[in-house]
Amino acid sequence: MGGSALLIELDGIADVLALHAEIERRRAAGWAPSLVDVIPSARTILLDGVTDRDALAAQIPAWTVPPAPPPDGPAVEIPCRYTGDDLAAVAAAWRVPPAEVARIHTAQTFRVAFCGFSPGFAYLAGLPRRFALPRRPSPRTTVPAGSVAVADTYTGVYPRPSPGGWQIIGYTDAVMWDAAKEPPALLVPGHRVRFVDAG
Repeated sequence: MGGSALLIELDGIADVLALHAEIERRRAAGWAPSLVDVIPSARTILLDGVTDRDALAAQIPAWTVPPAPPPDGPAVEIPCRYTGDDLAAVAAAWRVPPAEVARIHTAQTFRVAFCGFSPGFAYLAGLPRRFALPRRPSPRTTVPAGSVAVADTYTGVYPRPSPGGWQIIGYTDAVMWDAAKEPPALLVPGHRVRFVDAG
């Protein structure tokens, strides 16, 4: 990570979202002006551009960090055809008819918790814990671009063909990554996301 980076380890995504929100609030007020980037993940936050790691490492644990506020602003809507290869298996795990999977999924408002795996892949938090699912026991060698999939309490959209082990519940034509655009990613941390049943 280099000499100007600090990696903060946390207990889980709720703590990551809360601390990330607090860091961004403080940055907006002028805290740590040297920071180049703040990169959240499932259990860590990487601060890049730190000028005094020891001071920051001592300061941050002493903060009082409130729970992350709910995301605001308009939601990015992603049309989805709920015809995924794992739809029947997901429905069985959720103990609902396959058609009910679309209703459950479109009823949620997701939040981009962090990005990773491949350019444009956003980890969307917000699936209730009772719908948490493991990854497939054997990953697919190729998952088509636009596949909408779930794993644990996350939803993700594969931005390009790639290997993957998430449970595919549908497909979208939304372009998740376009290097010709600024920003190139359709979804960035903090965005609200809703899926719309495209039939």
